[in-house]
Amino acid sequence: MVEAIEPMLGDGQSPGSQDAILEVTNLQKYFPVMSGGLIQRKVGDIKAVDNVNLMVRRGETLGLVGESGSGKTTVGRCIIQLEKLTGGSIFFDGMDVTKLRGDDLTDLRRRIQIIFQDPYSSLNPRMKVLDIVGEALTIHKLVSSKSAYRLRVGELLEQVGLNPEMSTRYPHEFSGGQRQRIGVARALAVEPEFIVADEPVSALDVSIQAQLINLLKDLQKELGLSYLIIAHDLAVVRHVSDRIAVMYLGKLMEVTTWTHLYESPLHPYTKALLSAVPIPDPDMEAKRDRIILQGSIPSPANPPSGCVFHTRCPSAIEECKHTIPELKEIQPEHWVACILV
Repeated sequence: MVEAIEPMLGDGQSPGSQDAILEVTNLQKYFPVMSGGLIQRKVGDIKAVDNVNLMVRRGETLGLVGESGSGKTTVGRCIIQLEKLTGGSIFFDGMDVTKLRGDDLTDLRRRIQIIFQDPYSSLNPRMKVLDIVGEALTIHKLVSSKSAYRLRVGELLEQVGLNPEMSTRYPHEFSGGQRQRIGVARALAVEPEFIVADEPVSALDVSIQAQLINLLKDLQKELGLSYLIIAHDLAVVRHVSDRIAVMYLGKLMEVTTWTHLYESPLHPYTKALLSAVPIPDPDMEAKRDRIILQGSIPSPANPPSGCVFHTRCPSAIEECKHTIPELKEIQPEHWVACILV
């Protein structure tokens, strides 16, 4: 077994590190851009994630938000080792997961699970629910007989609000919300400590979204889970997250508690995201100021110099074009990457 070691955070210290189950330090993930025919050569990099530092405490939910293309999903895939890092380190419960191989990596996959975004493509259409949910039980040798296997799958389905008798059906016989519940049951099968939920409700109707969010919250209380919930909708993460990290073009812009984020956002990008969240009260909605960002998110293959947000920032000054802002703690539990704050 690989021994647990203490992460050396140094200048790349994560925002808060007390009782951390997960610490990500200076995470980089670049995808090579190739050119040519039979003989290809590297002509550049797509900087999907660039020097990201974050932390999740035990029993906590960290929401990771940002526009499409900001690198949120890549961070989640790196954490669970579905993508290999270009640089940086990821420590889970004191272990550097990038150094795990063989049985040690298999053990990690039992402790960390993922819920995928699309409930329609993440389930094998040729497998019954019994085997979709129970496959991991066999891989990790968690049951000793076929009867125990069926019993455990039934318990898992019941735990996520489905009838155990549904285990004989195929994915196409379920609605989107039911399929995502099957995905949650599959993640729970190995009794994980940490779950990466990659936009778990974005493909569902609004009424079903609320049910899934409430299910995740109930499971967290019942099982003591820690979550990284990836989303582009700030209204969703508000109701489930203890802290929220805002990401733009591969970098973190702001990390703080959900109360600080919604009541006193400091980064211009965060303010713009919040201004796009609808308010149920029509009078308040009519009176508030909207921040409309100009243009679209730049290409991660050719990110802007200095602050990556300066090309769309309504508050940008000349220095923003040349200075890369450091993610620094402005107030207790409130980290911001902006030279104007």
